[in-house]
Amino acid sequence: MPGENLSRDEARERAALLAVDGYEVSLDVRSALGEGDGDGAPRTFRSVTTIRFRCAEPGASSFADLIAPSVTSVSLNGRDLDPSEVFDGSRIALEDLAAENELVVDARCAYSRTGEGLHRFVDPEDGEVYLYTQYEPADSRRVFANFEQPDLKAPFRFEVRAPEQWTVWSNGAGELTDGVWRFAETKPISTYITCVVAGPYHYVTDSYTREFPDGGRLEIPLGAMCRKGLAPHFDADDVFLITKQGLDFFHDHFDYPYPFGKYDQAFVPEYNLGAMENPGLVTFREEYIFRGKVTRASYEGRANTILHEMAHMWFGDLVTMEWWDDLWLKESFADFMGAFANVGATRFKDAWITFANRRKAWAYRADQLPSTHPITADIRDLEDAKLNFDGITYAKGASVLKQLAAYVGQDAFLEGARRYFKRHAYGNTRLGDLLAVLEETSGRDMGAWARSWLQTAGVNALTPQVLLDAEGRIDELAVLQEAAESHPELRPHRVAVGLYRRGADGTLQRYARAEADVDGPRTVVAELAGAEAPDLVLVNDDDLTYCKTRFDETSLATLRQALGELTDPLARALCWSALWNMTRDALLPAREFIGLVLRFGGRESDIGVLQMLHAWADSALTHYVAPEWRERGARLLTEGASEQLYAAGPGSEQQLAWARFFARVTDERGLELLSGLLDGKATVEGLVVDQELRWAFLEPLAAHGVVGESELADELARDDTASGKRHQVRCLAARPSEAVKAQAWAQVVESDALSNALVEATIGGFAQASQRELLAPYTEKYFAAIDRVWRERSIQIGMDVVRGLFPALQQSRATLDATDAWLAAHEDAAPALRRLVLESRDDLARALRAQECDAAASTG
Repeated sequence: MPGENLSRDEARERAALLAVDGYEVSLDVRSALGEGDGDGAPRTFRSVTTIRFRCAEPGASSFADLIAPSVTSVSLNGRDLDPSEVFDGSRIALEDLAAENELVVDARCAYSRTGEGLHRFVDPEDGEVYLYTQYEPADSRRVFANFEQPDLKAPFRFEVRAPEQWTVWSNGAGELTDGVWRFAETKPISTYITCVVAGPYHYVTDSYTREFPDGGRLEIPLGAMCRKGLAPHFDADDVFLITKQGLDFFHDHFDYPYPFGKYDQAFVPEYNLGAMENPGLVTFREEYIFRGKVTRASYEGRANTILHEMAHMWFGDLVTMEWWDDLWLKESFADFMGAFANVGATRFKDAWITFANRRKAWAYRADQLPSTHPITADIRDLEDAKLNFDGITYAKGASVLKQLAAYVGQDAFLEGARRYFKRHAYGNTRLGDLLAVLEETSGRDMGAWARSWLQTAGVNALTPQVLLDAEGRIDELAVLQEAAESHPELRPHRVAVGLYRRGADGTLQRYARAEADVDGPRTVVAELAGAEAPDLVLVNDDDLTYCKTRFDETSLATLRQALGELTDPLARALCWSALWNMTRDALLPAREFIGLVLRFGGRESDIGVLQMLHAWADSALTHYVAPEWRERGARLLTEGASEQLYAAGPGSEQQLAWARFFARVTDERGLELLSGLLDGKATVEGLVVDQELRWAFLEPLAAHGVVGESELADELARDDTASGKRHQVRCLAARPSEAVKAQAWAQVVESDALSNALVEATIGGFAQASQRELLAPYTEKYFAAIDRVWRERSIQIGMDVVRGLFPALQQSRATLDATDAWLAAHEDAAPALRRLVLESRDDLARALRAQECDAAASTG
C-alpha cells in the first residue's frame, strides 16, 4: 500500500466510495507535562477516534489515514482488527465495508517539534508548555485517524483531557466538565481546518454584534490569546478592532452570516506559516505580536493577515475546493480580499500600494521559475500540494481576481460570490462552479478569460511605443506585449496608460490617462493621439493588470533623473517595481538600481515601499552586482544608509527602517557605529535601540567576528525568552569560523534535535554574504545530503533545508554544473525535491545573467 503521499487519483476513488457522517475525537494531552516516554522514543499522547461513514459499494475496501508511532486497537463495525496487520505507519486498511460503518481507532500519536500536527513548545522563559495544531494540507492524520482529503467533509466533536491548570480551545465552543474539555459539534468541515490549542495561554475576550435588516441579530464571541511571556506586548485591542471592521465589511459584501459561532485568534510559537484559517480558531505566528517598535507596514501586514484569514471563513471553510488543484479558489480570493477589506474597512487605505509593490513581486518571481504553473494547477499528490502554497496561487491569483472585478464589474463580482456561498455552503467546488455564477451575474462568457488567465502560466511584459508628429505631439501610442519563449501566451489586458510630464516646480504629474484593452502583440491606444509629448509613459497605471511594466528610452531617462519627483505614491511604487523586474531580468545594471535607491529612497513617503526598496537593494548587492563591484557597492550602501539614518526625522519609522537597513548592508566601516549604539557610546537622535533592534545589530557584528559566544550569551541573559533564543541561535550560526559552520550544518542536516524554529534560525545565520569562501566547501556536502534529508525528515523541514542551504552565494558556472549533475543523477527523486532544486538553480542562473549585465555597465 502506498505511503504518506496521498495521490489525487486515490482521493477521487475514495470520495466516490465513501461519505462521512461524523467524527468523535478524544485526545489526552496530560502527557505534555513531565518526563517524556524515555529511551529516545518520541513523546506521545493518546488519541481515540470514532468515525461514522457510509460506503456506496458494500463489500468494497478502502483505507483511513493515520501517522502515529503505534496503534493500540482498531475496530470496524464491532469487529476487532489486528493493528499489526492493518496499520502500516500511515494508513489503516479497511476491508469488506458495510453500507453504514463505524471505525474506532485507539492510537499513541507523537507531539511535533516541526510545526506539523500537534506542536509542543516549552517556553524557556518560564518553563510553561504550550500546544497547538497545524494541519494544512494533510497533517491532521498525525493527531487522529481520519480520511485526509478536503472533499470528505463531516461534523467534528472533540473532547480533550489536559493538565488541570490549562485551558483548551477547539473550533467549537467548549466547557470543562468532570475534568474533560468538551466542544460543540462543528458544521461539516474538512479535516485540515480542525484545530486544538491548549496550555496556559494569556486570553482576552470581546464580542461582535450584527443587526440584520430582517430584525435578526448575530452575536459572535471574540477571543485572542498568546503565551504569557508575550502578554505585556499584546495589543489585543487593535486585533479586535481589525477583527470587528473585517466582520462588518464581509457581512456587508457577502450577505451570508458568519457560520461558525465564536471567533478566537491564537498567536502561537514556532509557527511555520503566517496564519491558518481554522474556523472559529484562527492560528497566527506569534511574531505578529511586536516586542519592539515596528513601522506602520508591520501593522498593515498584520491587519491584512487577519482579514485574509477571515475571508477564508467563507472562501475555503464554508465552501472548500474539491482537491488541491483548485487551492486558488480559497487562497487567491483570500489574498485579494485581504487588501480589498484593508482599503475598504480599516485605517490602511494604501493597502493596494503594498499589494502592487510587495505581493506582486512575489508573484512575478514565482511566475518566471521553471516550476511556474497555471493558477489552476495540476496537483498530483500531497507533496505537490505542499509546494503550491506559492506566489502564483496567492498573489498572482489575487492580481487576476482584481482584474476580474474590473472586467465584470465589482457589483457582479460580489454578487457572484454571494451566490457561490449560498449554492455550495458546506460543500466542495471546482473552477467551473465559480465561473458559472460569474457568468450568471455578469452576462459574460468566462471561458476565454479563464483559459488565458487561470489555465496558462507565465507573465507578459508591456512596453510603450511612442511616435511623435512634427509638432512634438503624440501621433501614435501603442502598447507592445511580449511573452517568454517557454510560456508564449499573449493575454487580454485591461490597462490604464498614464502620461506624465515635469511641471514648473519639477514634479512629475499625470496629465492624461486612457483605459484600453490590450490584446495581441501590438495595441494602439487611439485616445491618446494628439496629446502633448510625455516625459514618462506608465502602461499599467493604477495597477489594473498583472504584467511586467517596461519603459521606452525617454521614460527610463526621466526616471533616472526624477523618480523621486513622482507625486502619486502608487505610480511611484509601480515604477520601482518595474525597475526591479528589469534588474532581475538583466535589462538594468544592478549597480544602477542601487544608485537609484540611494538617490531617491530617502524621499519615499510610503514606509512599506521604502522597506521593500531596502530588501531589493540588499538582494541586488548580494546576488546581482558584478563580483568586482561588490566591495564598492557595500561601501556606497553603508555610507548612504548611514547618511539617511542621521537625516531621517528623530523617532520616525523612516529612521527605524534605515537603521535596520544599515545593519543588514554594512561593511567593516559601519561596525563601530553598531557597537556604539549597543553599548551607548554612540547615539542617533530619537533612535531607541530596543531589544529587537539590539539583536538586529548583533547579527552583523557576529558575522564579522566582532562579538562572539560570550557576548551572545550575555545578550540572551538580558533577553532570556523564546524570541531571544531564536535570535541568539541565528547570531551564533553567523560567526565566521569553520568550526561554527560545521556545527550549524550538523545540527540542521545530521540531526533532528532542533525544533522547526531553531532550524530556521540556524539556516538564517549560516549563509552570510560576507563569508562566501568559508561556505564554499558546503556545495558538495549539500548535494550529497539533500536526497537523504528529503526521505528522512518531515516535508516542512525538508523544504527548509533544501531551500535554505542551497549554495546560492557560490555564484559560478561550477555551481550550476554541480546542480545540473545532481539533477541528471536524480531523475527519479521525488518531484517536489527536484522542483526545489530547479527553482534554486534558476535563481542562480538569473544572478549570473544579472552579474554579466552589471559588469558590462562598467565597460560600456
